[in-house]
Amino acid sequence: MDGMRYRPSVVRRSTEANLKRAREHLQDIKLRIRAGAFCFAEEFPDFRGLDKLVNPSQARSCAQVFDEFLSHCEARLARNDLSASTLDSYRKILDTNWRPHLGALPFLSVQFSTLVKIADTRKAWGKKTYNNCVSVLRRAFAFGYRNHPHALNPACGLRSARLSAREQPKPDPFRIQEAETLIAAIHRDWGEAQGNYDELRFFTGLRPSEEIALTTRDFDPVRGTLRVNKARVRGIDRNCTKTRQDRLIQLCPRAVRVIHRQLRLREQLAHSARVDHDHLFFEQSGGPIQGLLHPHQRWRRAFKKLRVPYRQAHAARWRL
Repeated sequence: MDGMRYRPSVVRRSTEANLKRAREHLQDIKLRIRAGAFCFAEEFPDFRGLDKLVNPSQARSCAQVFDEFLSHCEARLARNDLSASTLDSYRKILDTNWRPHLGALPFLSVQFSTLVKIADTRKAWGKKTYNNCVSVLRRAFAFGYRNHPHALNPACGLRSARLSAREQPKPDPFRIQEAETLIAAIHRDWGEAQGNYDELRFFTGLRPSEEIALTTRDFDPVRGTLRVNKARVRGIDRNCTKTRQDRLIQLCPRAVRVIHRQLRLREQLAHSARVDHDHLFFEQSGGPIQGLLHPHQRWRRAFKKLRVPYRQAHAARWRL
């Protein structure tokens, strides 16, 4: 094993049957050694000189596997094969929920019962959170077990929680009267820049992450179209949308008027040197919208002031 030969003994009578079992046991051990799933200390706990034996196949801890998995994800991010927000969620889930319990354990010695016990003790997890956390762990373990294709991956046994039809979130579209009331309130309380930003979403179906990434070049005033081919998530620009599909939207007259108002506002701020970028939407000060935190806060406050049922910002894409 690992270039060394060991001669452990088992206490058995030297009968033909016991010798046959020993030969079969030896073949099984050799197979597990080749697969990287053999643990010497578990198989022969009374072996003389066990404290001096080093088994490199067991040396990788779960923390090391998690680090290697995240490094691989960073390489995928550099190739535009993974989004930055996905990598951040992987790192947060592993570091917060799994690393404190599994980090120091030998990776190949982790059992299914250990994983289930950790997951079951997280009483605060709802079904969706449970599924997200278990899914990331399965991905990390699948990555680690690619070095040991013949070994059994215990994380494969973790099943996601089933969401019934009643537990699935149902769309709650705005009626046009509700939309107009909300749009007027945002314009009144937060100014034209914020008002135009929220108003356009009601009449285009844009996601907030797509909207803050729009540039003036994406709007074609002659054809009345808007090109959607990028997004900005957590302050990081992506060269694709959430669905990785580019869209060309034929704008309705209301959406065209909103964009023209926004362009006039942009020209006014540009004359006073407050706009030095090509983004279509921006803060009231003229700076680009880096993330969705501040627009989201204003959106929530508008609902609170109007005392109408709250909906997420992306729900403005649904309208009756």
